[in-house]
Amino acid sequence: MTRVMIADDHAVVRDGLRQILERAGRFEVVAEAADGTQVLSLVRESSPQVLLLDLSMPGRSGLELIRLLRDQHPALRILVLTMHAEEQYIVRAFQAGAAGYLTKESAATELVSAIVKVANGETYVSMAIAEKIATSLQDHRGEAPHMRLSDRELEVYRRLVLGEPLTSIASALCVSAKTVSTYKMRLMEKMQLASDAALVRYAMRNHLFDSDEDL
Repeated sequence: MTRVMIADDHAVVRDGLRQILERAGRFEVVAEAADGTQVLSLVRESSPQVLLLDLSMPGRSGLELIRLLRDQHPALRILVLTMHAEEQYIVRAFQAGAAGYLTKESAATELVSAIVKVANGETYVSMAIAEKIATSLQDHRGEAPHMRLSDRELEVYRRLVLGEPLTSIASALCVSAKTVSTYKMRLMEKMQLASDAALVRYAMRNHLFDSDEDL
């Protein structure tokens, strides 16, 4: 039995994933986490072999968690399971140390094979994700401005585009509103954009957070 931990802030998603794994009969769900803080503590307590990790949860971002977990638990295999199918998230997840990347819309048909593959030390990407990665590698237009952002700056940018006020972003990321303001200032400088409206227009033009429309 492969020991699996599920990390997603939506209870209905966790229940659905658990049911898929239980029906397969070859996995043991040893823990479930609803935010970034729980992920770190439950990994230590339950010692899963594979972590199913959503990228957008309260507290630490998924990308930040991947880096921390790879340092603290190098044997842990991390399979990203998210709504984000955008290229910048896929590339960053693998750069951080993820072993696989799967969108939630593909979970019903691909989850079992994805877990088996990453548990065996291999890398898993769906065909659609592989095409996005290939497109990114073949893109010779130079580094896009949003690719200069740190993982935390990208998360702040995403929440700003979704219309969240600074105080809400600060609460979700467990930092002060002043810190969020600093992140906002830095990301606007890096992207050379002068207003909130410009940030939104850039995101829409480059389809940065399209999958969030379904959240």
